[in-house]
Amino acid sequence: MHDRPRLYLRLGDKVIHLRYGEWGEGAVVEEMTSVLVGGTCLVRILFEDGQQRTFNNDLDNDICCYYFGIRRQSHSLLGEERQRSKRAASPRRLRQD
Repeated sequence: MHDRPRLYLRLGDKVIHLRYGEWGEGAVVEEMTSVLVGGTCLVRILFEDGQQRTFNNDLDNDICCYYFGIRRQSHSLLGEERQRSKRAASPRRLRQD
């Protein structure tokens, strides 16, 4: 177990929800991280439909927003769109020592 939570989203990150496309793109507008061991880590996301929704932000928690379908489209520090590769994955080779 980690002493600190593994945070997925940061303030300003642009996101989408895989199952609720009608929400549109969202932006992280608030980050709330407890200083207590085992405390809650939350993010508030404002979506294009005008609704703010709050999600758990700890990747070590089963109810983290990542596992519920939230995906980061761009990172606030990098300011660039994340592109998925269009090519097929090449077969992996086993190393022979």
